[in-house]
Amino acid sequence: MKEALQKARLYAICDLGYLSGDNALRVSRQLLKGGAGILQLRAKGHPPSTLVELGQELRALCNEFAVPFVINDHLELALQTGAHGLHLGQDDGSLDEARRVLPAGTVIGRSTHSLSQARQALAEGADYIGFGPLYPTPTKEGRPAIGLGEIATMEKEVGSRIPAFCIGGIKPGNLGHVWAAGARRFVIVSHLLTAENPEQATLEITQYQP
Repeated sequence: MKEALQKARLYAICDLGYLSGDNALRVSRQLLKGGAGILQLRAKGHPPSTLVELGQELRALCNEFAVPFVINDHLELALQTGAHGLHLGQDDGSLDEARRVLPAGTVIGRSTHSLSQARQALAEGADYIGFGPLYPTPTKEGRPAIGLGEIATMEKEVGSRIPAFCIGGIKPGNLGHVWAAGARRFVIVSHLLTAENPEQATLEITQYQP
């Protein structure tokens, strides 16, 4: 799946803050049909033990599309679901510890909120990073936006070595600005999950040309 990671341009998230368990699979399939190159399950406030079945179903769906399936935060859930990857925040432990437990070849990503954190994640051996939030966003409540100023340097130093996905408040109305600042990979959450037609909304992002 690391080869698929390298090709990914859009990182999509099945966020149970926006989706119910009943429609998580349906919407996730639409995201993948629209060209999302990675799918993460994020379920803040949900006990991991209640997510195993959904995680296994999402992993099977991602296998169908040959796209990496990533669990947010919970290492044990990643193991239980057979996920292709694990995404860790700044306070979710070391990459080395996770790598010792996870099967060989598992993708491990790190959230970063500054240029220094992006550099540190690269030094720690992250397979990819999220970089942001660029703009204020309800999915990162309480975390200040970092703006667009460091994107070009981050892409030169880190994004040239590992995939770097800019995140936070990105939508069609500002995607051109984010692109002009140097970003080439994106995480988009609320715009896609609240769209009337998530597949079409995803296509518009994956086919975007400035």
